[in-house]
Amino acid sequence: MPMRALLPWVLVLLAPGLAGAQSTGPILVMPFDRTGGDSHLQWLGEGAAVVIADDLNALGASALTRPERVDAFEQLSLPASAPLSRATVIKVGQLLGASEVIVGSLEVRDAVLTVRARGIELEAGRQRSEVVETGPLGELFGIFGRVSRRLLEVTDSRGRTGTAGIATPPVEAFEQYIKGLVAETPASQARFLERAIELHPAYDAARLALWTVRSEQNDHAGALGAVRGMAAGSPFARGARFDAALSLMELARYDEAFTELTALAAERPAAALDNNLGVVQLRRGDAPQAGLPTYFFTRAADTEPGQPDYAFNLGYAYARQRDMEAGRYWLREAVRRNPADADAHFVLGLALDSTGGRVEAARERELARQLSARYEEAEARGRNDTLPRDLERVKRTLETPRGAQVDAAIVGTLQREQDELARFHLDRGRRLAHEQDDRGAIAELRRAIYLSPYLSDAHLLLGRAYVRSGRSRDAIDAFKIAIWSQETVVARLDLARAYLQVEDEAAARAEVERALALDPTSAEAKRVLAEIERRGGREPRGGAS
Repeated sequence: MPMRALLPWVLVLLAPGLAGAQSTGPILVMPFDRTGGDSHLQWLGEGAAVVIADDLNALGASALTRPERVDAFEQLSLPASAPLSRATVIKVGQLLGASEVIVGSLEVRDAVLTVRARGIELEAGRQRSEVVETGPLGELFGIFGRVSRRLLEVTDSRGRTGTAGIATPPVEAFEQYIKGLVAETPASQARFLERAIELHPAYDAARLALWTVRSEQNDHAGALGAVRGMAAGSPFARGARFDAALSLMELARYDEAFTELTALAAERPAAALDNNLGVVQLRRGDAPQAGLPTYFFTRAADTEPGQPDYAFNLGYAYARQRDMEAGRYWLREAVRRNPADADAHFVLGLALDSTGGRVEAARERELARQLSARYEEAEARGRNDTLPRDLERVKRTLETPRGAQVDAAIVGTLQREQDELARFHLDRGRRLAHEQDDRGAIAELRRAIYLSPYLSDAHLLLGRAYVRSGRSRDAIDAFKIAIWSQETVVARLDLARAYLQVEDEAAARAEVERALALDPTSAEAKRVLAEIERRGGREPRGGAS
């Protein structure tokens, strides 16, 4: 799950009726339920969500578009169009950081469409009054437009019945477009979308959807053809150019991709553009005069400092340049933002190994093996010390403020849940250790560390459990990781005692001296130092008791 910092963005609604003046979350429009009529009109439920979301945005609200909704649902492992219970819908809206959820139903009888919709205000936990509109099925855009206005409590002084100034395709083309979005197989999706474009050649939304289908089929030439030549004045033109650049990258036409991405960035900078420029430079490798990969990745990371993929790409690029010190810094940032990132743990392990941090390096590679079978297999083949190629991460979307906020909400929720689970295992491990059940404690503490690799308390308790179990070398490693995560006097002294168990008095003395540097008044550090002096046959140093 990607992790992004919240952008400085405020949602302003034209009317207070929908989300309230204090809310800053986007509006989630769910697919409408179909309550009767012909089964071949099943596509209308998704169509209602698409049109109403677009209308709300045109009217000045901020609703998640279908691509944003689908992306968010994929992150939550939920179907984008399948019906959900009302309780689930509310929970999903809360997970996405939405201010309002729009739900509804529609019915078609004798070619007459009846639409019912209502908003659920999430912060206040209340439903708004139901909106009902009826009209001929052939005028569905006008019907949905009136529903959108009433949801926003906006009236049109000129009495228009269409949507909020949005150019609408023929209903027949729209039907094919929606069927293409919800079809179950790529072949069916492509067939419907191509038919929509055939019926309405200027259907740019269908062209973008066809690009997605072709790209997922690895037909990058076909994808490029779907979005090339879109009119410059189209509201979809910038997205189409970005998608075209992605296709060019996949086709290894790096010079063309670089030119397109550079032009887009000159018009309006974006972190995704800088990131992909860095990827192009990393892949073509023979054009440093246009900028090193690290230059572009640094710009992306500076623009969105909470994004783990940008931190990973920067650390990975430095590692590819054999600047392991810089690589180590950025890869640590990547795993702090996404502890389950197997690639980041593995590359960080290589960077640490090359700079002398062998214990930490082994720990990082172990985490990579736990998180990904790829690295477990590499270990089995004895190829765990080579920097893999092609790990760089391409940004597939030009994010909107809505998308960035939703992603941040999802990541924040999932991270909190992961942290809570790690704390649960830590507490169980602490209790089992207190009960002298070291075997159980070790299992629980390892689970906590798997979920939160830099949880210092877990490493500290694990080291103590290892000491009691006679596993002194494992204890030393655990204490070193605890110190690396958070240096404390207690951890330094625990490591000193572990060194004494393996009769490494010089290492033990060094740890005590580091503890005294942290706290010169530590009575416990002085006692351990006195023990080391006695073991060496010397009188304790002044001040030790």
